[in-house]
Amino acid sequence: MRKLHLALAVSNIEESVADYTGRLGVSPVVVVSGEYALWRTEVLNLSIRKTNDLSGTMRHLGWEDTEANAFSCETDCNGIVWEKFAASHQAQEINGIWPDANYQPT
Repeated sequence: MRKLHLALAVSNIEESVADYTGRLGVSPVVVVSGEYALWRTEVLNLSIRKTNDLSGTMRHLGWEDTEANAFSCETDCNGIVWEKFAASHQAQEINGIWPDANYQPT
């Protein structure tokens, strides 16, 4: 199964968590205060990361794919970065950057 992955740059994590939680109707599965948040719904994998200079922009797109054997990344003909990963690969990345997150996907 594949879920669309959308990664956004935001200037305020707490404000964005409140906004996107309301829009998606679910709480994030992980929040790193002031830095990062991740929502996983049946169809969408949405992450936000604090990046003041790029706030309000798309960081990259991709697919969370249960059949992905490894993390991969490529750029499309429009210069958009697309990632492909399993939930476990994303958890490894999150925990590698923010060890205190101790995120385990369900």
